[in-house]
Parts: sequence; C-alpha cells; structure tokens
Amino acid sequence: MPGNSSRKGAIRKQSKKPTAGSGGRVRRGLEGRGATPKAADRPNHKAYKFKAKAEQAASARPKRRSSGDDEWIAGRNPVVEALRAGVPVSGVYVAEGTDRDARLREAFKLAAEGGISLLEVTKAELDRRTQGAVHQGLAARIPAYEYAHPTDLLDLAAERGESPLIVALDSVTDPRNLGAVVRSASGFGAHGVVVPERRAARMTAAAWKSSAGAAARIPVAHATNLVRTLKDYQDAGCQVIGLAASGDLTLPELIADTELATGPLVLVVGSEGDGLGRLVGETCDRLMSIPMASSLESLNAGVAASIALYALAQHR
Repeated sequence: MPGNSSRKGAIRKQSKKPTAGSGGRVRRGLEGRGATPKAADRPNHKAYKFKAKAEQAASARPKRRSSGDDEWIAGRNPVVEALRAGVPVSGVYVAEGTDRDARLREAFKLAAEGGISLLEVTKAELDRRTQGAVHQGLAARIPAYEYAHPTDLLDLAAERGESPLIVALDSVTDPRNLGAVVRSASGFGAHGVVVPERRAARMTAAAWKSSAGAAARIPVAHATNLVRTLKDYQDAGCQVIGLAASGDLTLPELIADTELATGPLVLVVGSEGDGLGRLVGETCDRLMSIPMASSLESLNAGVAASIALYALAQHR
C-alpha cells in the first residue's frame, strides 16, 4: 500500500561496505600486513611448538621454589667481598661497639651506595644469627634463592624465538664451579642452568660471587630428578649431549653438524672426579669429549662447560 513503510523492502538500508568505485577496496589492498610475526607466533616454526608445550604444562607446574632459610656471610673480608661482587645482600649487621676500621667503613659505604639496610645489634644477637660463626662484628644476610622450574627455561627460549640451549649439572658440589658455569651460560647465550635438588651445589654466596653477578641475569632451575628432567627435555624435542672423556663424539664433530649444533640442545656436565652418573650418561643421546693435546684426563666442570658453550655460541 502506498505510504506503508513497514512492509518488507520499503526502506533501503545503507550498507557500511564500500561500493565499487569508492576506492575503499583498493585502499585495503594497498594496506601493509604489519611486522613479520615472531618465530614463537608462527605455527610452523619450532619455537611455536616449544611455546605451545610450555603453555600446556604451565597450569600443572609448581611455583618457583625457595632454597630455604636466609644465608649469612660472617666476617669483615667476606662481607666486603660479597658487596663488591654484587651479591644480593638484603641487610648488613654490625655489632655494637665494633671498631670502625677501613674494612668496616668500606662495607658501610658499599651498603649505602647499594641502598642496603644497615642495622646495629648486640654481639649476642649477631652470634645467634650467624650460629656462632667468627663474624668480627660484621655480617650480611642473603635472602633465600628462588629457583626456576626446568620448563621455565624452555619458556624463556620460546619467548625470545630462539632454539633452547640449556646446561645441566650432574653431581657438581662446589658452589664456585656452579657460579662459573652460570657466568659462562649467561655470557654465551644459554637460557638457563639446571641443578639437582640433592647432592649438588646450591646458589650460595660463594656461587653468587663466582658468577660475577650473572646469576641475576639467567635462571637456575632445580630438578627433583635429573634423569626425569632430561627425558622431559627430550620429549620436548631437545638433544641431550653429555660431556665425557670417553665420548663417541668430539666437540669439533658436534660443531660440524650444523643441525645438531644450532638445534634445541641440553649440555650435561658432570663432576671433575666422577664425571657423569651412570643413569645420566645412559639417558644422554650422545656423549661428547673435548680433545686435549696432553694426557690430562679431565677438566674442571666450569672450564669444560665454558669451552663447549663458547664453541656452540659461534654457530648459534
């Protein structure tokens, strides 16, 4: 009926889409597609698969675990050395009536520059806190270290869009060796260091000092069971290479295999005396040796890790 605007089709609705000839379609075709996605965001890339597996396990993963109680550094020289090395001291304690010598004044100066709290307590209180150690009237407190979960290291590699490179230590009990490995891992592009929870060095003040501050830049993870952790890394697509004097693969041969040297890799380093444990050695995909000109049987764990990481860093 004329004038009846309620019937179907009586009102022409305006389309929001551009009509032919308006230039809208042409403009859309000329628009850029934006920056190239990161490797971790491209479904066909290895980094994407690592990221997906890491996210899948994230919900069931426990939070970072603390190493336990705070650690105490006792004595004037040890405290000053720790402050110089950048060890994360949370408080400096001085006993009442302690003579202010050059070392004490330097400790006060370093603490003030670092924004570290300085507290004066009784000698009896400092004895109690340091459990009777010879503190010479000066001690420093270090908070318990928060260890990462082993899968966090895969997460870090995926976030950076890089192929994972992880160092695992087996039966390394000297904290100075641990600190040296952490320093080398940070310097040569590794994504973290894994240590067993038991019968292994911890991130103590000595390890912090040996790392020369690198422990603040790279995660150290605790493995409840190192063999199980290595198998988990293998399931995630990593090749596990153990350092052993009797290895069937040499470091130059590893470097010559570009796919192996640049792919997802876990480097396992054993103790200087006993090397890799039997089960750990059997779990490794390959055992690798570092050729030496002399009859020297083994290298320090920190030195061996540094050599291997340097060689790998040239190809990654």
